Amino acid sequence: MSADQQDPPEPADTRRPRSVYGVGTEPDARFSLANERTALAWVRTGLGLVAGGVALTSFATFAGMAGLLDVVAGVACLAGAGFAGYALVSWRRNERALRLRWRLPAPSGLPVLVVGVVVLALLLAGYAVGAATGG
Repeated sequence: MSADQQDPPEPADTRRPRSVYGVGTEPDARFSLANERTALAWVRTGLGLVAGGVALTSFATFAGMAGLLDVVAGVACLAGAGFAGYALVSWRRNERALRLRWRLPAPSGLPVLVVGVVVLALLLAGYAVGAATGG
């Protein structure tokens, strides 16, 4: 390239949200994409909980076993919505940390998910035992 030729100017950064893309420096794309994949995994988890809640309430209605199962289904759907929201908040927090060269924040969603799954499993097991014994 000769001295009179210049690289074209870089286009203006129009990505949103500005609170994420307007700070720091561009991280290695691999880390940014890994952060996005993690957020998408949390969204899939949330969607799975919502689908499970819908399936559970449909089954309870079909089998004539409403009551606790409907409550558990509602909690599963709300938890699914919560995890989808957590995905966005966590993605934003981690992406900003990558751009500002800060340490990544400690994950807080996994312990909540594990406790929720254990509680859900215990509730359903208790309901199944109660239904099987006539209680």
